[in-house]
Amino acid sequence: MGKKILIIDDEVDTLNLLSMTLSLAGYDTAKADNGQTGIALISEFEPDAIILDVMMPEQSGIDVLNTIKKLFVNPPPVIIFSARGRIEDMVEGMEAGAFKYLVKPVSRDKLLETVKSALASRPSALRRR
Repeated sequence: MGKKILIIDDEVDTLNLLSMTLSLAGYDTAKADNGQTGIALISEFEPDAIILDVMMPEQSGIDVLNTIKKLFVNPPPVIIFSARGRIEDMVEGMEAGAFKYLVKPVSRDKLLETVKSALASRPSALRRR
């Protein structure tokens, strides 16, 4: 079984494309189309990394990231994957604790390289607070 990646994005096409790309690269994936579902899936799926959109209805990706950091002692690394590419947006994401901030669209190679790097950065398993 491959490493597990949770994808949280409100755009179905993005969810499916990312899931397919990661599955073909040997990763197991789970998808959530909103932040609340994504947070619930963390305990169930126990991902090794998370790919998270910023602009989502009801709860922004930054809010989701902050919640993940509050709920888990050693949360998985979070890669923000967003269409928002201003410097201020990137700074906000990194200050919130993202591992990396990728601006859509991104090449398949860059995505896989970033996921591999995120997985290598994680020293121990997920634990709930």
